[in-house]
Amino acid sequence: MDRSEKITAPRARSRKRNAVGFRVCNSAAMSQSTSEKENSAVTVLKRAIELDNDSRFQNSLVCYQEGIDLLLQVLKATTNDTKKIHYRQKIANYMDRAEEIKKHLDKLKEDGKYHEQIKIPEDATGFSYEKLFKPYLDQFVTEVWVEDPYIRHVHQLYNFLRFCEMLLKDPCKVKNIHLLTSLDNSGGNSQQSSSLDEIKQSLQSYGVTLELNHSFSIHDREIRFNNGWMIKIGRGLDYFKKTQGRFSIGYCDFDLRQCHETTVDIFHIKHTKNS
Repeated sequence: MDRSEKITAPRARSRKRNAVGFRVCNSAAMSQSTSEKENSAVTVLKRAIELDNDSRFQNSLVCYQEGIDLLLQVLKATTNDTKKIHYRQKIANYMDRAEEIKKHLDKLKEDGKYHEQIKIPEDATGFSYEKLFKPYLDQFVTEVWVEDPYIRHVHQLYNFLRFCEMLLKDPCKVKNIHLLTSLDNSGGNSQQSSSLDEIKQSLQSYGVTLELNHSFSIHDREIRFNNGWMIKIGRGLDYFKKTQGRFSIGYCDFDLRQCHETTVDIFHIKHTKNS
C-alpha cells in the first residue's frame, strides 16, 4: 500500500485538549526528489490531522496547506494515470477540510471567540519563536506590540533580538515594533539602555522603527499583531532554559533548547489595542 493511502480524510472533533508539544510542521526543501516530497507530505498531513483532532485549527490549517502544496508538486511530477487520480482525490479531500477549517476560524475571529491554550511542559523542546508564532504571522503583519516587564538582562535582551529577527522574515512586512518594558533598577540600566538602542538602530537599517517605552507598574506579558492575533505567554519571551555551556546543543537552535513550564494563550480580536 502506498504510504499516502494510510492518511484518511479527517473529521472535525468538538473536544478541546491542551497540547503537550508544539511541533507544527516543516516545509520540505524544493530540492527533494519526488519520493522524498511524498514522504514529507505524508508526515506533514499526519501532523495536520493530529492538530485538527486536538482542535488546534490554526496550526492544523498551516500543515494542511504545506502538505497540499507538497502533494501538488508530487502530482505535477507523476506520469502514471492511476496515481494521478489517487493524488487528485487526496488533494481534493484535504483542500475541502482546509476550507472548512478556514471558514470556522473566520467565524470565530469575526465573533471574537477564538481562544487556544498551549501548555509547555518543563524541559520540553520544539517551542522556538518561529514554531510558536509562525501560524499567526502573515503578509498583513506590519505592526507589533510587545509588553514584557523582563527585557532587562543580557539573555532577555538577546531573546527580544531573536524575536525581532523573526519578524524581519517573510511573510510578514513589519514596519513598526512597540516595546513596553520596565527599567532595570539593579544597576544594569546602562546595559539595558545601550542594548535596546543598538537593536533600535539595527532595525532602522531594515526599515523598521522600534518605539521604546517604560513602565514601573507593568506586570502582564502579551504580544499583539495588527492582523488581530494576541499571544499571552506566562513567562513572556523568557521561557527558555540556560544550556550547560556555549557549545551545548540548543545554544543556537532554540527548537532544541529546553523550556521552563509555562502556558500560552492565543486569542483573535477584531482590532488590536492602539491600532
